Amino acid sequence: MDQNYAKYLLEKTRNDYNLIADDFSTTRSSIWPETQSLLDKYFFPGERVLDLGCGNGRYFEYLKEKRVNYSGVDSSEKLINIAKNKYPEADFKVADALNLPFPDDFFDKIVSIAVLHHIPSKGLRSQFFKEARRVLRPGGVLFLTVWNFRELKEFFIFLKFLVLKLFGSKLDFGDFLEPWGKKTVRYYHYFTKKELTGLAEKVNFKIKETGIIRNERGNRRNTFLVAQKPL
Repeated sequence: MDQNYAKYLLEKTRNDYNLIADDFSTTRSSIWPETQSLLDKYFFPGERVLDLGCGNGRYFEYLKEKRVNYSGVDSSEKLINIAKNKYPEADFKVADALNLPFPDDFFDKIVSIAVLHHIPSKGLRSQFFKEARRVLRPGGVLFLTVWNFRELKEFFIFLKFLVLKLFGSKLDFGDFLEPWGKKTVRYYHYFTKKELTGLAEKVNFKIKETGIIRNERGNRRNTFLVAQKPL
């Protein structure tokens, strides 16, 4: 993908989430329960934790109960304002996931829910992993999720953009645009397991665990990755 176009998509995503912030926040009032058992395995009291792409801060309450030192960042100013109003005691910042405002080796753990699939181009996705690795201490762990298709209509959207790519679309293979009502269309990249683990391994993360998590109703499905920075 052309890097100027990738930067345009990145800025579009930030603007899209500012546009839909209130509506989006009402659909994300609490953590996804299917992530809790996995997070319980890796997050412990006293650790310094970064919620990377925190949105409205919905994971703060869960992590507060774990008694961690919490920081949340998101590129959407409006989502961060919602988070600050909802949880005034928490540390929230507007920040770019590709250029984090923290020193090297600062966090014990990073949690990033449904963020990476909004990062366009191989180069910028690689930068996402490099930044996560930079701010993690040696032995620190990154836990992230990306969208995994669950419905036939999503495959049709994906196939539509696959065909457009064959006819010269600027998007990469695996990229597509998903409508949010009538307000906008959001950029996504669909990851294979091999692609996701390959990106992490390329910047010297060690893969600890990967798989698919589903909610009880079966209407939400995500691929997760747990990766560790070497000691």
